[in-house]
Amino acid sequence: MAREVTQETFAAAWGDGGLVVDVREAGEYAAGHVPGARLMPLRTVPARCGELPSDRPVFVICASGNRSRTAADGMNSRGIDAYSVAGGTSAWARAGRPVAAGPAEHAA
Repeated sequence: MAREVTQETFAAAWGDGGLVVDVREAGEYAAGHVPGARLMPLRTVPARCGELPSDRPVFVICASGNRSRTAADGMNSRGIDAYSVAGGTSAWARAGRPVAAGPAEHAA
């Protein structure tokens, strides 16, 4: 089962430059995402895990937390220190935290 972090823990990690991977679709991402989040749609995660570091935490976010749990499970099984963000981008925005809009950035 995926490890999950609270919005507060995630906000602190994000503020410290933590790596954020958004597993929603490109249109969802473009409409609003956590600034600096890298787009890696859920369906692409198995093929793209090699793009992620294994030496630092990866915070996985989606709209509400369902897809991010699935993605984090898959990443963890491949040796990535991944955490699902509880509440997702919806909770992030509701808390008044910054949201960026625009085209996709790719995980690196």
